[in-house]
Amino acid sequence: MLNKTRGIVLKTTNYSESSLVAQLYTEQFGMQSYLITGARKPKAKIKANILQPLHLLEIVATHKDNGSLQRISEARQVPVLQEIPYDIVKSSLALFLNEILYKILKEQETDHYLFEFIHQSIRWLDETHLNLANFHLVFLIKLTRFLGFYPAESKQAHPYFNLHEATFSNSLPEHPLVLQEPHTSIFRNLIESEYSNCDRIKMSSSDRQFLLEKVLDFYRLHRTNFKEIKSLYILEEIFR
Repeated sequence: MLNKTRGIVLKTTNYSESSLVAQLYTEQFGMQSYLITGARKPKAKIKANILQPLHLLEIVATHKDNGSLQRISEARQVPVLQEIPYDIVKSSLALFLNEILYKILKEQETDHYLFEFIHQSIRWLDETHLNLANFHLVFLIKLTRFLGFYPAESKQAHPYFNLHEATFSNSLPEHPLVLQEPHTSIFRNLIESEYSNCDRIKMSSSDRQFLLEKVLDFYRLHRTNFKEIKSLYILEEIFR
């Protein structure tokens, strides 16, 4: 049976001399692996260049519940990304976010709200002309809302954030998995910001790097098998 759905490309692997297996996070079926025959041929019906990381697709494909490879009969980019493939900052951010999402979504069930959040975030990244130094931090924090460990809200400006408990507090926990001032206040500002105004949050490159490492620690605490992020060094170079 053929089904039409939106999908976000996360990974491709060569399969035979001319074919590919593409792993997509789809709106209707969650993470799926699709065999695309002849994608690497010059006159391919579905060309390999539309299967780059974080490209947004509309596809028509088979769907079977037996866990086997699905097959795509039609695929097109909707919308076509205009800047992410060509802008060094945006492409570096996309590479980093793609690695994060691939680790996270492998274990994620179908979630229309999560799909829409990721889809709209990619579109915003592609279209914006604002400074993007803080974008990935805000994205990672917002993503936790869908993963079940979003920081608990606090009306008071507590000086500590306990990564293990995902809560702000007045007391320093006995373990080292904690944010302290001035990073607690910066972290709170990131939580409260939107993509459209996160460029107004001022911090040094060392503070940004420290906070990113702590946010990744936050993920490791609350997600199993969330290990090393190989593309992390790219962002450290870009936002040095």
